[in-house]
Amino acid sequence: MNSNTRPVEVFNFCPRCGSKSFETTGERSKTCMECGFQYYFNTSAAVAGLIFNKKGELLFTRRAIEPHFGMLDLPGGFIEPMEIAEDALAREIKEELGVGIKSLSYYCSFPNEYPFGGLSVFTLDLIYKVELESLNRLKAMDDISGFEFHDLRQLDLEELPAYSMQQVVKKLKQDE
Repeated sequence: MNSNTRPVEVFNFCPRCGSKSFETTGERSKTCMECGFQYYFNTSAAVAGLIFNKKGELLFTRRAIEPHFGMLDLPGGFIEPMEIAEDALAREIKEELGVGIKSLSYYCSFPNEYPFGGLSVFTLDLIYKVELESLNRLKAMDDISGFEFHDLRQLDLEELPAYSMQQVVKKLKQDE
């Protein structure tokens, strides 16, 4: 990612008092020289689901929005404030694919840098293996234009723009 999209470079005014004297005081922190407010740019939490069909192929979605319009992704998204990861994944899968979750289990996590609106949003992506209530009733909704199943051995990692998703696929291949 471009270093000028990192939050410490983008945020120039104190969010408490509006002062321009919002100085970088660390790699991920800024302090207001007027009111003393100190802010740390911490990682956001996100979730993604691994959904396999009977052939062992993994379900990917096609992004209908930027960033990475038209590229492959795993179903999931950001965890909302005060929401637990498992509920966030169930909500995201319902929003994107229109179906509920039958069961899920934690698989792994990877960090990511997500470009959004000229800003790098650093995330920790929590990955779960998911069994859906039904694979027959899937429909593309919300911020995806479609979905498709892929054999991981034939998947081109260049189709996955997110570093974390590339790492998940590599880990799945190693675990086979």
